[in-house]
Amino acid sequence: MRSHLLNETTADLYRRSVIEGVERVAAKLATTERPHTGISVDELAPVINGIDLDRPLEDPAAVLDELEEVYLRDAVYFHHPRYLGHLNCPVVIPAVLGEAVLSAVNSSLDTWDQSIGGTLIERRLIDWTAGRIGLGPAADGIFTSGGSQSNFHALLLARDEACRTVMRRSERPLAKSEVLPRLRIFTSEASHFSVRKSAAMLGLGYEAVITVPVDRGRRMDTSALALELEECAAEGLFPMAVVATAGTTDFGSIDPLPEIARLAAEHSAWMHVDAAYGCGLLVSPTRRHLLDGIERADSVTVDYHKSFFQPVSSSAMLVRDRDTLGHATYHADYLNPRRMAQERIPNQVDKSIQTTRRFDALKLWMTLRTMGADGLGSLFDEVIDLAAAGWDVIDADPRFEVVVKPQISTLVFRYVPGGGVRKDLVDEANLHARKALFASGEAVVAGTKVDGDQYLKFTLLNPQTTTADIAAVLDLLASHAEQYLGESLAVAS
Repeated sequence: MRSHLLNETTADLYRRSVIEGVERVAAKLATTERPHTGISVDELAPVINGIDLDRPLEDPAAVLDELEEVYLRDAVYFHHPRYLGHLNCPVVIPAVLGEAVLSAVNSSLDTWDQSIGGTLIERRLIDWTAGRIGLGPAADGIFTSGGSQSNFHALLLARDEACRTVMRRSERPLAKSEVLPRLRIFTSEASHFSVRKSAAMLGLGYEAVITVPVDRGRRMDTSALALELEECAAEGLFPMAVVATAGTTDFGSIDPLPEIARLAAEHSAWMHVDAAYGCGLLVSPTRRHLLDGIERADSVTVDYHKSFFQPVSSSAMLVRDRDTLGHATYHADYLNPRRMAQERIPNQVDKSIQTTRRFDALKLWMTLRTMGADGLGSLFDEVIDLAAAGWDVIDADPRFEVVVKPQISTLVFRYVPGGGVRKDLVDEANLHARKALFASGEAVVAGTKVDGDQYLKFTLLNPQTTTADIAAVLDLLASHAEQYLGESLAVAS
């Protein structure tokens, strides 16, 4: 079995195996005609469950043949122009090359003695991103697994900063357990669920999150935020953090960052910006101004695996003041003893809530060194332009209504039949249309609820998608919805 270990004696086997695997994937990419096959759970699960994992196939080619049947054939391919579902982007080739390199070398980015070179590359990219944001010379950060972890990490720092502030201001000594029930987080009703989930995991409870209404553009209503912050103070509570969103998951809306920053500062609240989606604007040659105000944040989430066209996972959490990262620092004698910090040995685990961590930064490094920031930003600009054109297409189609003009690249809409059809049937028709379209494999769209009603959603992250693709998918959705309504109304009559 040593013949399968990657080392100097198996380098040729490694080369042949990887080339064969790459050729299989390349063949699938070249011949994929639909985002996926439409296979159901009930069809695929018995095939996978029937495989005896205690009886290996031994031959790598046979394993790849089996993989074709259980994964490659039925995978959802995000590169297809009619994948319009979630925040999954097609990936750029330099990043995929980086993925191959980092997997084989297998550096762990927790300590310097496991990741020489990798540590410095990650730190350089953090500095570069912080510079793009404008956080200042004391900024720092860490790569994470994704936006949810980045948001959690930021709110952990905000919690401990708030506890420190409340304890310092108190006229009597306070235990941390006395402070936690008084902390509140403010975020818009359109923000990501991870804000609420983080509050629960941080021991604050879901009730610690104050939901702020949004305006017609689905952006946080800062007048409502101001009132909520004043009420918080009046009740003797402490505003731990205000979470602004630069690119909401459903609408791609960007909260009014300058005004939120002003209000957060007035109330001594930590300002976090969840820019997991909108971070691509940092490299946009034409739209960087949409993030004006982000430079005033105390922490920022970026997801390179959304709008930087990177493979999952590739995210980061950045802070204005590197000292705040100390809230997550723990010195273990076997790994990163305190003397290492005194000797200026750069152990990334000192900043992270993870220990073992992949060298995901390499993918972004390879991308920037090959394409440059403007090259990435121009791709994101293309999908934003597409969304604007897509809005025109949907708005002109009497079969659909669209919620708001997009700030980035998301369109939320629904099928609306004429003739006074009951609201519950309209909701069911839209839900059915999405499911039926997915089952056909012809396209993938997302869904959400707006003010309690069922809507559909195009998340546009593929520059290869065209308005013709959008129009074709609208026709498919309308056809499925009309068929459902026709059958439902016939049964009712």
